[in-house]
Amino acid sequence: MMLIQSYAQSTQDVWDLRQCIDYAVQNNISIKQADVQARLAVLLADQAKYNIYPSVTGSASNGVRFGRSIDPTTNVFATTQFLYQNFGINAGIQLYNAGRLKYTEQAAVFSAKAALSDVAKSINDISFTVATYYLQILASKEQVNISKVQIAQSLAQYDITRKRVDAGVLPELSMAEIEAQLASDSSNYYTAVATDQQNLLNMQALLNLDPSKPFSIQTPPVDKIPIEPFSELQPEIVYQLAMHYQPQQKSDSLRMKAAEKNILVAQAQYYPTLSLGGNLSTNFSNSFKYVSGASFTGYAPVTGTEPIVAIGSNSYYVQNPTYKLTQSTRTFGEIWNGWGDQLNNNFGQNVGISLNIPIYSNHQARVATQQARLNYRAATLQKQASDTKLKQDIYTAYTNAVTALQKYNAGVKSVINAQKAYDFAVKRFDINMLSSLDLITNQNNLLKAKLQQIANQYDYIFKMKLLEFYKGNGIKL
Repeated sequence: MMLIQSYAQSTQDVWDLRQCIDYAVQNNISIKQADVQARLAVLLADQAKYNIYPSVTGSASNGVRFGRSIDPTTNVFATTQFLYQNFGINAGIQLYNAGRLKYTEQAAVFSAKAALSDVAKSINDISFTVATYYLQILASKEQVNISKVQIAQSLAQYDITRKRVDAGVLPELSMAEIEAQLASDSSNYYTAVATDQQNLLNMQALLNLDPSKPFSIQTPPVDKIPIEPFSELQPEIVYQLAMHYQPQQKSDSLRMKAAEKNILVAQAQYYPTLSLGGNLSTNFSNSFKYVSGASFTGYAPVTGTEPIVAIGSNSYYVQNPTYKLTQSTRTFGEIWNGWGDQLNNNFGQNVGISLNIPIYSNHQARVATQQARLNYRAATLQKQASDTKLKQDIYTAYTNAVTALQKYNAGVKSVINAQKAYDFAVKRFDINMLSSLDLITNQNNLLKAKLQQIANQYDYIFKMKLLEFYKGNGIKL
């Protein structure tokens, strides 16, 4: 990022408004944060859409059991170690849920669109802020130019006064007054230059540019800045267009729709859900040891039994034959003998329908519905507040624009009159009919009138651009 910024400044020292806005939009942190939130909202909307489709999960387990446990393939107790494996696939889909999934998807889509409108609002806000700073720089540059002209006039008067004082036509006091005026003009010039540099630094900070790098802006002729006529910026017309184009209004409307859908989502909890599901499963197991042989060891009487065979006076007890079993350990390869046959023999399938009926859920459905309705009410009030504020701002901006135009027109007359007074004073000064102090007073009056007119002009442009911004025309200089 630092390399990109450094390259941008090294190859582009003079920026126009469009370049400033584009760079700010690409690098502003607030816009990036809004974009991340919008991306998250879009992902949630996608997830809500996919929740409507069936779900399928697979499972597999493999392990070794020790001690006494039930063999999963024979369902009998075993005391030897054995290897086991289980495999399964489960699938399910909700056939009926009172539209809960559908309304959830619709609410998520509206929320995602609202988040995208928030990104557009952030872009609008930063664009307008950049344009404001841009106009401030243009105004400060004009003030620097006027201060230069003022110094040039004072230097010319200094040369004339110096010659007249040397010739004895004017007293030394006139020379001191001119020198004081020249010092004041120089101070005004350096103040104007400092203000201009500070405005440039403010713009660099807004754009997150390195302040040590060269930076300046293009200075379009102020009279060439396009401004729409008042007939196309009537407040009611601007308000109706703003209701359609302003991102904040779009975002509020979309959040109202999302809140309305969430009411239906909450109400769906009152109704049963019907689901269809199925399962495929199989397993395998085999003991690590097996009986490899047996040897006869004789007979043993069954203790505690009565004789059941009598021959004469002799009684004989029942005896059981006894054997000694021999166990052997299977190799790793032998453990897997019969794997395919077991999986095939143990393969099972099932399919079923389940119905869940809410009977009592600790008022969760009721509270969720009430909460959703209150959220909808809050969204409605937020939209009403935003619309009311927008209308007030537009009517205020229109009134301010009319006032700024009136001040600008009055300032034009003030500059013309101050220029005439100064020109007349110069002529009187040239024929020694006016003191240097009176000449300086007229010169300062002209400077004040010009500086005030610059402020009036850019204030008027700013107010008109604000109306165009509300109208949805963007920022154009």
